[in-house]
Amino acid sequence: MLVIVTENVPPRLRGRLAVWLIEIRAGVYVGDLSAKVRDMIWSQIEDGLEEGNAVMAWSTNTESGFDFMTLGKNRRLPVELDGLKLVSFFPIEDDETDAL
Repeated sequence: MLVIVTENVPPRLRGRLAVWLIEIRAGVYVGDLSAKVRDMIWSQIEDGLEEGNAVMAWSTNTESGFDFMTLGKNRRLPVELDGLKLVSFFPIEDDETDAL
């Protein structure tokens, strides 16, 4: 199983992803593809992301049963700790707290 979630990406990238995956919600794509195709899709995301961000998660033989990669500006940062991938958060920037 492969899941890709995109935010603020150009329509042409959304269209590219819809060629290989099912878009079950706006910006949420799922499918069951090989590692080679998954890498090719990630390359397409890297090339077409522009100002947006994306995360890709897939089933694999790890302790947690999945792995993931992120791309683009986001408060969440993948961190590996003792072979387990976790998510760390950047602190909220002053501009963001002023808007709240």
